[in-house]
Amino acid sequence: MLLRGKCRACGAVISARYPAIEALSGILCGFAAYHFGFGLAATGAMLLIWALLALTAIDFDTQLLPDDITQPLIWSGLLVNFNGAYASLSDALLGAVFGYLALWTVYWLFKLATGREGMGYGDFKLLAALGAWLGWQMLPLIIMLSSVVGAMVGITLIVAFKQGRNIPIPFGPYLAGGGLIALFWGQALTQSYLQMLAP
Repeated sequence: MLLRGKCRACGAVISARYPAIEALSGILCGFAAYHFGFGLAATGAMLLIWALLALTAIDFDTQLLPDDITQPLIWSGLLVNFNGAYASLSDALLGAVFGYLALWTVYWLFKLATGREGMGYGDFKLLAALGAWLGWQMLPLIIMLSSVVGAMVGITLIVAFKQGRNIPIPFGPYLAGGGLIALFWGQALTQSYLQMLAP
């Protein structure tokens, strides 16, 4: 505001995306503090939120999920769960392994069937990171949420904006969104789903 929306050094207009991301980060971190209360879980949630927001913006721009963020996110998820902040350490370790293998398997099945690459390696690492943070039990929910939202956005782009089917759509932002939902409401959603299936 003091700079009137312009860079101090060169005078170029600052994109509205920067304050928008900062505002969203503040809102989500405030909600994390309210949701988890004071302690490791709230602090870890804020770190995860910052990383997922950065990965979302980068993937939209470049269709890449940099190892500089995804790989430390895997290790930090395991460290946060050393004392079971979100899941037991064994569940977190299995979450990292199964998260990576799940999308790695989809990648190779798609490539063998079509001869094309359906997603990037960064998506494997991001799901592995979410598994490390939230445990393997949250992986089906994250995959389901991200796939549904991604399919809806993809269909909308094709139908409403005439985007060609051959134009790639980044999957990382939808994984990040599914991970955030699982972070805050994963347990409740999973329990509600299991209750619906119960006789």
